[in-house]
Order: sequence, then structure tokens, then C-alpha cells
Amino acid sequence: MEKFRAELSRLIADLYEGEKKVLVFGEGNPGARVMLVGEAPGEQEALKGRPFVGKAGKNLDEFLELAGIDRSELYVTNAVKFRPTKLSAAGRTVNRPPTQEEIKLFQPWLRREIEMVRPECVATLGNVPLRALAGRRVAIGDVHGAFLDCDGVRVYPMYHPASVIYNPALRQPYREDVKRLAAWLRGEGD
Repeated sequence: MEKFRAELSRLIADLYEGEKKVLVFGEGNPGARVMLVGEAPGEQEALKGRPFVGKAGKNLDEFLELAGIDRSELYVTNAVKFRPTKLSAAGRTVNRPPTQEEIKLFQPWLRREIEMVRPECVATLGNVPLRALAGRRVAIGDVHGAFLDCDGVRVYPMYHPASVIYNPALRQPYREDVKRLAAWLRGEGD
């Protein structure tokens, strides 16, 4: 894993020479049965150097706990390894969705990370990681909560935990998807 991190750090330093890009690598159980893959780090993640530690991470932890899933049993990472930003109208640095180029840049690295952890299932959190693994445009609303095969990787698409913050109507479907993942982990389904 250290070699992987060093190689990726060199690549990003070369590609973004003169720009400060803080890489946030995955963490958790390196032999996890389930790998959670988010979109990209946000402000808190970039500051702390850890995935899912901001508001979305707290929301994720809450749902995992309700379903009886211990986060320490999982491996958690992102499709894009640095925080994509833009300047707001007020001149503040804010998050933005990753570009297609950024997603494509990190696709082989995400695949390598999956190969190193070798999870039985990759739960994608939102459209960006789902599309990064599916290799095509697919909408989370059409496939969430169902297992898919994406180039030999068993994928379980879920809404991003932040989506529940902005759209409370997704709270129940998200809860059901996490419960189904927990049931699968216990050997009670698919």
C-alpha cells in the first residue's frame, strides 16, 4: 500500500506542479469484505487527511451504526483522491464535482486499490464512483440497492451520504440500502 501511495503522490505532484493538492488515501481494514467508495474528499477530509470525516462522514457513520455495521471492518476511500475546488461568488474556496478528466485520471488507481484490498463487494456512494467503476453513464436512482457486476467487481450502488442531508426524501431509501448491505454481510441475501 505504501508503494501505491508513493507512486500516486509522485504522479499528482508532476501533473499539478506548483499547485497544492492534498491527497486523501483510503483507510480501514486492508482485508475488508466491503470497500466503500465515495466521490472525492471535502474540506474536512483534506484538512485531516482522512476519508469521510466531515458532515457526510458523520451521516454515513450514523447509518452504519443503525444497521449494525462497524466502520472498522470496512475499507473507505474515494474515486478521486484530492479535493476538487472552485471559488464561490463570495471568493471562498468551495467543493465542486470532479471533472471527467479527474475521474479518468484516478480510475486505474481506484482499480489498483480494489485489487490490493480484494473486497467481496464495493459499495459506491453516489454517481461519481458508480460511473468510475461501471465505465458508463448510469444513474444511482435507477440502480441503488441492487448488486451489479462491473468488469468483474461486485458493486453495490448507494446514494452518497451527503445527498440525504440535502434531500431528506432519500433518508428512507438510504436506510433500506444500508440495511440490505448489512444483511448481505451477515450472509442473509444476494
